[in-house]
Amino acid sequence: MKVLMLGWEFPPFISGGLGTACYGLTRAMSKLGMEITFVLPRPVSSQFATHVKMAGPNVGVKISGRELFNSEEFANLSFRAIDSIMRPYQGSKEYEELMQKLRKEGGETAQTLKELLDITQGIRTNNYGDDLYQEVQRYARLATIIARQEEFDVVHAHDWMTYPAGIAISGMTGKPLVVHIHSTEFDRSGENVNQMVYDIERQGLHYASQVIAVSYLTKNIVANRYSVNPDKVKVVYNAIERDGSFMEVDANRARIRKDEKIVLFLGRITMQKGPEYFLAAARKVLEVMDNVKFVMAGSGDMVRPTIEMAAAMGIGHKVLFTGFLRGDDVDKVFRMADLFVMPSVSEPFGLVPLEALRNDVPVLISKQSGVAEVLTHALKVDFWDIDEMANKIVAVLRHPPLQMTLREHGNFEVRKLNWESSARQCMEVYDSVLAAPVA
Repeated sequence: MKVLMLGWEFPPFISGGLGTACYGLTRAMSKLGMEITFVLPRPVSSQFATHVKMAGPNVGVKISGRELFNSEEFANLSFRAIDSIMRPYQGSKEYEELMQKLRKEGGETAQTLKELLDITQGIRTNNYGDDLYQEVQRYARLATIIARQEEFDVVHAHDWMTYPAGIAISGMTGKPLVVHIHSTEFDRSGENVNQMVYDIERQGLHYASQVIAVSYLTKNIVANRYSVNPDKVKVVYNAIERDGSFMEVDANRARIRKDEKIVLFLGRITMQKGPEYFLAAARKVLEVMDNVKFVMAGSGDMVRPTIEMAAAMGIGHKVLFTGFLRGDDVDKVFRMADLFVMPSVSEPFGLVPLEALRNDVPVLISKQSGVAEVLTHALKVDFWDIDEMANKIVAVLRHPPLQMTLREHGNFEVRKLNWESSARQCMEVYDSVLAAPVA
């Protein structure tokens, strides 16, 4: 089976769980014998994409024999010039801020790309769309050009920014469309939804032959908020890569410990992730325990307000902000932690708790998360219940037997979650849409 997959991030260029999920899923699919062409609006190092064929605006494609984008021609251009500035968790405000920055930079590389885009028959003649909506449409047009050069049986689109592309390609080729929803606009924005994003999500969910949701929490949102038939939505849980180096307990853990306990928040510092609840619980913990440091690792639109909030609470000296971490730095911060806390307000799934358990760190997660559906040996709390959150943090830090039990059982439990199982479930979805009669 051949799959044309549409996405916005892939290792090593990731800003959240979407890229990690795409990597794990496509790798497992490849092992099962599937052929995947991943359309991505940014270049990817071959060492990270050995199991899929990568295609994007920087890859050679032709219309009527005319070459539009040549990889050798673009080899010396800056990454930004050939990239889309869209990101999976980006809103209109963030897009406009990046656009302003790009306009100030300018440069020859931008002009070179402009000249190349001028020949793309209907594609905008500037580097990027004037706004978020136009940028999504620009990606859809480029993806459609690429799709004309590929052979595939089914289109698989990840999250709302690729849905217009998926709809266009499916309409052009007659191939069935499967949309994968990792996060809804209600997860990202609460009740203050961006109507444009909601409309695109709803159109994609209704057009698709089948919908894949990362949890029953997300499936219920899709059914109730977007009026999608629940029978059309298949839940496929995310998983975690199992590297042998993470399977064993770190024997040196005690030696790298200092007198202070470490409680870790790792993720985007944005409304969806509940950083304010983490800080509120931290203040309550510090009222009864002084030898604790709270580490907030990540970036996001609420970083500055969160720093100011910690200072206003009088706990600024107890809260450390690391900025965005990747690779070995993530593993290092996990090895320092006594407890990982994910107080998300609305978390469709949540891969970070699995990473924590893989690194032998006990976890405390909000009940408003998809991962709570699959983890038994994890402490769970309503995101708004800061008293209970603080009580459970104190319990783990003060009682080593509880911490050890959560580590051992959690580490064992996470081994049951594997991408091959998720990939097989996706294959079942593909089989069902290909077997369905044409309307």
